[in-house]
Amino acid sequence: MYVTRRARLLCAAAGTIVASYALSRGAHGQEEGTPLPEVVVQQKTHSHSATKTKKHQTRPVAIQATATSPQSARQQSFSGQPPAATEVAGIGSKGLAIPLTTTRLSGEAIQSQLPGTSDTAQLLTKAPGISIFSSGGLSGLPAINGLNDDRVKILLNGMVVTSACTNHMNPPLSYIDPSQVAIADVIAGVTPVSNGGDSLGGTVVVESMPPHFANIGDGVRTSGSLSAFYRSNGDGVSTAAHAEAATQNVSLGYSGAWTKANDYARGDDGPIVRSTLYEAQNHALTFAAKNGGDLFTFQGVYAEIPYQGYVNQRMDMVQNEAWLFNARYLTHFDWGTLDVRAFYHTTEHRMDMLADKSGRMPMDVDGTDLGYSIKTEIPLTTADVLRMGNEFHRETLNDWWPPVAGMAPMMGPDTFIDINHGTRERLGTFVEWEHQWAPAWSTLIGFRNDMVWMDTGDVKGYSAMYAADAAAFNARGHQRTDANFDVTALARYEPTANETYEIGYARKTRSPNLYERYAWSTGDMAADMIGWYGDANGYVGNLDLKPEVANTVSFTTGWHDRQRRLWDVKVTPYYTYVEDYIDADYLKTQGGMSMGGMGMVMPSSEFVTLRFANHDAQLYGVNVSGSVELWDSHEFGLFGLSALVGYVNGENLDSGDTLYHMMPLNAQLTLNHQLGNWSNAVQLTLVNAKTEINDLRNEPTTPGYALVDLRSSYQWENVRFDFGISNLLDKLYYPPLGGVDWADYNADGRVGLISPVPGQGRSFNAGVTVAF
Repeated sequence: MYVTRRARLLCAAAGTIVASYALSRGAHGQEEGTPLPEVVVQQKTHSHSATKTKKHQTRPVAIQATATSPQSARQQSFSGQPPAATEVAGIGSKGLAIPLTTTRLSGEAIQSQLPGTSDTAQLLTKAPGISIFSSGGLSGLPAINGLNDDRVKILLNGMVVTSACTNHMNPPLSYIDPSQVAIADVIAGVTPVSNGGDSLGGTVVVESMPPHFANIGDGVRTSGSLSAFYRSNGDGVSTAAHAEAATQNVSLGYSGAWTKANDYARGDDGPIVRSTLYEAQNHALTFAAKNGGDLFTFQGVYAEIPYQGYVNQRMDMVQNEAWLFNARYLTHFDWGTLDVRAFYHTTEHRMDMLADKSGRMPMDVDGTDLGYSIKTEIPLTTADVLRMGNEFHRETLNDWWPPVAGMAPMMGPDTFIDINHGTRERLGTFVEWEHQWAPAWSTLIGFRNDMVWMDTGDVKGYSAMYAADAAAFNARGHQRTDANFDVTALARYEPTANETYEIGYARKTRSPNLYERYAWSTGDMAADMIGWYGDANGYVGNLDLKPEVANTVSFTTGWHDRQRRLWDVKVTPYYTYVEDYIDADYLKTQGGMSMGGMGMVMPSSEFVTLRFANHDAQLYGVNVSGSVELWDSHEFGLFGLSALVGYVNGENLDSGDTLYHMMPLNAQLTLNHQLGNWSNAVQLTLVNAKTEINDLRNEPTTPGYALVDLRSSYQWENVRFDFGISNLLDKLYYPPLGGVDWADYNADGRVGLISPVPGQGRSFNAGVTVAF
């Protein structure tokens, strides 16, 4: 059946290419030489100097100093990409559609991190306000200003990809390798309505390598790169390849990656941390065609994770196979720009227990995502821009747990139906107006409506012991409809060339996900399978959940030199009040669990079962970022310093309890050095002790720590060499958002108190990239 479905998808993809080409042939009511709006397809050379197009040239969005320091902006970036790369500047790529709280990661900011990680989410830690919920080695969950996971809108090449797993083991960023990321934009806090709905904390936009086209008269141009990386801790190995053939108007490219690692060792020359191994591969094929300033792209991706251990979960991933297809058509008219995207994603996901956890409990999930977005940008006058759009996203989910022989009645004799053809459909519409009142003053206001429809079928358990919960769930209607409304208002003031101020307000709404509404069993074992918090507690859904509504106010001050290249400082305090925040209520303390035919009782009295519930909450904090050029010497090179500081506090206003997984005060200081083709960095990460914890979930405290990382790279003709040492002093530390070490607790007989997950010890990292 899966082969048949795959054949249908390939046929549909071919049909999309043909239809879109026909559309592109008919969409040009204007002459080829007619001037276009500022949003254009832009040619860039390898040294990042803009090439003039036949239409006209636009200035690219500024790269924040936290991602690229002033000194690195002056050096030549090398990412293994060939010349004549096309950067696609679509809807909302300038002005207040890019708030001051936006950080762009690209080029060197990404390339320098590749030897040290295979988790794409870790790339985002160079942006202010970002913290990562530790999960598997490939599946970190980003949080922005304390709002995590589904509360962050993640767009992967324009696709809305949903975690098809009770533990969110396959989040959106697990479907793209770090080596395949060309650009990652992080909008923290107040976000324009054109950049996301059905979210609270902000938006992350990740785009893979753009298409390349040959210059006029070059005929067919071929290019590519090969990369290999090694990490000593865990014997991690990664490879990446890129190849492309292109004419002046047509491009065909391939990008692939493979990575594998064993369990890593903790710091202080300690033992391995169980259930931290992984393996993955990713292959993407991209077709692109351009006609003047218009661009059509189609991409197909195959992504597989054969296994991935989860130290802070009771289960592991034993298979995740996915296909992703996305198409985009960017075109220009006399009246403005039109950006159309469509996507389809299907995943077959399997969970069980790897050898470290010594057990068996198969869990199967099939999930799909299907959707489109249509956005337009219309310059009404020289001072006014109107943006409008319509989006649709449909998610389907089937989640079932096959019986285990000899484990009745807890895990047999029947199949456990957790989610029975669950559906979640969202139709969003927005309008956004930006106005330039004076050279120093500009404003943006936007309104958005998202209609969300959810439903699921009846359920059943392994045996009669689950009958009461199943009957109670089946007796109620499951269909739910949410009418959500968002508002964003921004004002920017630039009185001089050295200062910028921006104030913003946003009302953002998110409807519950399928598990938050429809997970139904209160039994300890079944509830323990639900949850993406890494706390080893059990969770039960709630059919009466309301959407959560966040009201955020922030104020950003930015100071910089006139050219914005020698120094800059940004400070953003923020406050968020969330009505009907989806937290949890206490149901019961878990007792020992009888394992049926095994004749065993497993103690678990340290853990609780919770039901998702609405509460009012508040979050407040501050993000600080900055950089400065220290010294520029012809003999010794260029020296610079960049810094990030973050703090967030969250509170459940009904219970007074601290919200779960709030990152304590933390800072990141990086000393950069550039001498010719040689680049170096020393990074100091400082994290305060986590003492403000969530009592409801028995969240562990963690001590403060300081880590030192070293990075160095050298460019020799078309070859780049990377070297680095992570955790130079082999410090034993515990990431505040790492969750609990269930794997070790389970291996030791589940006695005593469970500890937080130790971080990774010292690792020697190396990489080489050859471009051709």
